[in-house]
This record gives sequence, structure tokens and C-alpha cells, in this order.
Amino acid sequence: QVQVVESGGGLVQAGGSLRLSCAASGRTFISYAMGWFRQAPGKEREFVAAISWNGRNTSYADSMKGRFTISRDNAKNTVYLQMNSLKPEDTAVYYCAAGLTFADSPTDYPYWGQGTQVTVSS
Repeated sequence: QVQVVESGGGLVQAGGSLRLSCAASGRTFISYAMGWFRQAPGKEREFVAAISWNGRNTSYADSMKGRFTISRDNAKNTVYLQMNSLKPEDTAVYYCAAGLTFADSPTDYPYWGQGTQVTVSS
């Protein structure tokens, strides 16, 4: 089992950048694929990005390609989401999740953080 805690959210102007962090507990962190998802008010939770246990494979939602970068540091039990060229439509609560499958479906991730709010002003 692994517990994850997100940080790094905040208010940023359109075109700006933020880096989210996800700190995981447990010595088995290296066993897990990690994903970022987001949920805006009134909308369903959507996939943002995922990274395999060793960092060799990454996946992004189409609207994030070229703007967002997911990475991980297994020595620090941490996953990052670098977000550049932010748009108002990126405003949402961003969640970090851990699972044994490298996937883009939230149902493949049994362990979730509480989320961190990202607000992009126009």
C-alpha cells in the first residue's frame, strides 16, 4: 500500500507555469506506476499524465502534450508534474494516484491523494 500527498498548486496567470509534486510513502513506491488526473467543477475526473515505475514510459492527454511534463525521482519517492503555458481551462483540482498498471484510466489507480487546487486566471 502507498499513500500520496500532492503539493504545489496555486493561482497563476494564463501563460504561466507551476510544478506539482506528489510525495509517496512506503518502500514499495518503485513498484507503482503514477498518474496525474484533474477534476474541474461540474466535470468528470480526467486523465492528465502517467509515468511507468521506472520512468521510461510516459503518457499524456492530447490537450497536455507539449505543455505538461511528468517525471519521477524514485530515490525521493516523488512524482512531478511540470505545467507550462497554462490556460484558464486548466483550472481544476489535480490529483496524484498510484497503481500497479501504467494506464490512463482512474479505475487502474487504487491509491489517491487529496488533491491540490490549480487556478489559472485570464
